[in-house]
Amino acid sequence: MRPRGSASRKGNLMRKIFFIADTHFGEKTIFRYENRPFESVAEMDSEMISRWNAVVGRDDTVYHLGDFGAAGEEPDILAKLNGTKYLIKGNHDTQSNEFYRRAGFSEVYDLPVLYEEFWILSHAPVYVNENMPYANLFGHVHNSPIFKNFSKQHFCVSAERIGYQPISFEQIRQTIKEASENV
Repeated sequence: MRPRGSASRKGNLMRKIFFIADTHFGEKTIFRYENRPFESVAEMDSEMISRWNAVVGRDDTVYHLGDFGAAGEEPDILAKLNGTKYLIKGNHDTQSNEFYRRAGFSEVYDLPVLYEEFWILSHAPVYVNENMPYANLFGHVHNSPIFKNFSKQHFCVSAERIGYQPISFEQIRQTIKEASENV
């Protein structure tokens, strides 16, 4: 994994940590399931690449929490996206881990990852309750009304919920902190 903290310093450069899930680059079927606001797959991919690069710098880190894109599209898309990218595989990420590494992910994980000894990074939501010392960052649920965007112990980073661009770890932590204070 990466060093602890939401940002690390190298010289005067601040490196930021970002999260996103469910981009589904190159996938036509996502329009049928999620009513995405794009006219075509090409427009969706182009717009999401643009939004990604508008917030993520070359030296930043992005944890993609699954369902990156259509098999075969990864090398072309990943090369266009800023940052060092890690993948926690989702149910649509069906290729081998080596395939995704060759495509450009720095590392690939089949199971949830514990980040900074507190944050459970997973594709699908995992069970956490107020008596547990963890919070869960996840995707998979897209815009399902069954799941809230966030609580004091979870945050959904499905692309539809975060404006089709990665969200900073700083912003996630601030939102969860405010949710905890307003209970």
